[in-house]
This record gives sequence, C-alpha cells and structure tokens, in this order.
Amino acid sequence: MKLTLTDLTKKFGAKTAVDHVNLEISHGIIGLLGPNGAGKTTLIRLLCDLLRPDDGAVLFDGENICTMGEDYRDMLGYLPQKMGYYPWFTAEKYLQYLAALKGLSAEEGDARASALLQQVGLHAERKKRLRTFSGGMLQRIGIAQALLNDPKILILDEPTAGLDPQERIRFRNMIAGFAQDRLVILSTHIVSDVEHMATKVILFRAGKIAACDTIDEICKTLDGKVCSVTVSPKEAEEFQQMYLIADVQPTGESVQLRYVQTGSRREARSSIPNWRTRIFFTAERRTHAEGGTVQDLVQTADSDRIPADLSGTAGFGFAASSGKYAAAVRVL
Repeated sequence: MKLTLTDLTKKFGAKTAVDHVNLEISHGIIGLLGPNGAGKTTLIRLLCDLLRPDDGAVLFDGENICTMGEDYRDMLGYLPQKMGYYPWFTAEKYLQYLAALKGLSAEEGDARASALLQQVGLHAERKKRLRTFSGGMLQRIGIAQALLNDPKILILDEPTAGLDPQERIRFRNMIAGFAQDRLVILSTHIVSDVEHMATKVILFRAGKIAACDTIDEICKTLDGKVCSVTVSPKEAEEFQQMYLIADVQPTGESVQLRYVQTGSRREARSSIPNWRTRIFFTAERRTHAEGGTVQDLVQTADSDRIPADLSGTAGFGFAASSGKYAAAVRVL
C-alpha cells in the first residue's frame, strides 16, 4: 500500500496553497506539521479526493485516486478540521447513522459504534444528544466516526483540538495501536501530538515540503533553536496563529509555549521539540505599562540581538522590555 504525490499543485486565484509537491508514503504514522496557513488542510483535502488538483496527481498503488471513486473512499477514514454533525442526534445514533452511510449493515454498525464509543471514553454518554457535548467530546466523536469502516488510510486534520492532556494520551495510544499495517496521516501544528509516535514527519511551509525525515534526524537540525515563552491564555491563542507550537503547558494563570525561532525576526519555521534546548525565553506582563504585543516580545529575543560569538556561551544572557512585557533570554 503506497500513496504517491507527483507534482501536486492547487491554486486559489493568485495564491498557491500546494506548490508542486512530490512525496511517497506507505504504512505507519506520518506527521504533517506546519503553522496555520501553511497549506496543510488543502493538502489533506487533495489526499481525500475532496479537491481536484490543478496540476499533478495523487496515486494509490499507482492508480489516480480521482478515477478510483468509491473504491478509494471505502478504504479512507477522515476527520476534518471542523466536523459537521446533527446536534439532536445522540452519540450512539450519530455513529450508527454514519456507519449506514459507509455501507455497514445495521448489526455491524451497532457493534462498531459501541466498540468505538468505548475506545474514545464516551460509552457512558452514548444516549446523550450531541448538542450537550463539550468541544473535546465532539472531537472524540469525530475520531470515532473516522474509524467506523476500519480504514486502510486514516487522515486526521488537527485531531487533538479541544482535547485535554488525558484525552491526548488516550488518542495517541489509540492511534499507535491502530496504525499497524495501515497508513495514518496526522496534520497538526502542535509537535507533541506526533513526536512520540510518528515514523516520519513532514514539515510543510508555504505550500511546500521543507523537510521529510524521522523525528531524530529533524531534531539534529534544530538543536539550540527551541524557545519557550510564557503568556496569558488569550495571548497564547494569538501566538499560536503566528507560529508552529512545539508544546503547550498550562502554568496556573499563564501558558508556556515552546516554538522554534529561526531566520528573520518575523519568521518562525516549523519545528520539532528538542529537550536539549539551548535557549529558554521567558516573559511576564508588566502591570505598570501599556502597549506592546506578543510579536514585539518575540522580536526582542531574535538572534540578531545576541552577539554571534556569545550565542553558544553558557550563562550568557540579556534582558529587554517592550511595552507591557518584559523579556529575559539566556543561553544555557
């Protein structure tokens, strides 16, 4: 079983969302990592035959998926970034309904729905209407529906959005067990979702593949470039829109985010967390001042503020402030 992308291209007007991508993937868990707006969702929709490419093709074992029709879709499980659902359906009825749409018999559908509700930890809530579910519970229902037809190819677009830490662990264990002899493509901008289970990671940026390798090999290229910033929950949302986040850790009333800072001060590349981090970046709100943004704060820690001959020196550091933020950077 093999998916091959040959010169795959998709444009929306003047914008090229997927730019002449060439790739070959087979079984295992493939992490598709990139910041918001990188083109990941467009690539996912092309892989699911929900969009037609402007150029190039997606081949399954040498056959164009655009000509395979139901034969391809029968092998596919898909969780979109925003899942549609009927709010008045119960969790059980919703999965049974989708099982019927996927061609399962009533008996098979009932059995699969019950087993998957157990797997995602929602069996006790199976009789409750979906309109009463939290965002995390709905996401778990979405994961369950993607697995209904026991697919050979499972494609998940931001599957851990809204999940708490325990739910994330349950999700990772479930996907790791499912991936044997199957292909799982997991698109996310949070690296910790895939760092422990992906057999290969694709770094996607501006519609192109920036890197494609194992976690260990990519980590070697990022040694000393992982940064950490502590901000409020509201500011964390803004920060995640601008950068690919390696890890998210709530710390009381604030949130600690890890990301990779490379290139120019307005540019942060896709990243893999490397816990042999050289640079730690910390920030706290200054209560006596106004103005400033998270982006301003990040810019104060850009590499051009650290002399090149000192950037690897243990104990070197400096402090800077911008508006309502204070920043301290040190190289360990």
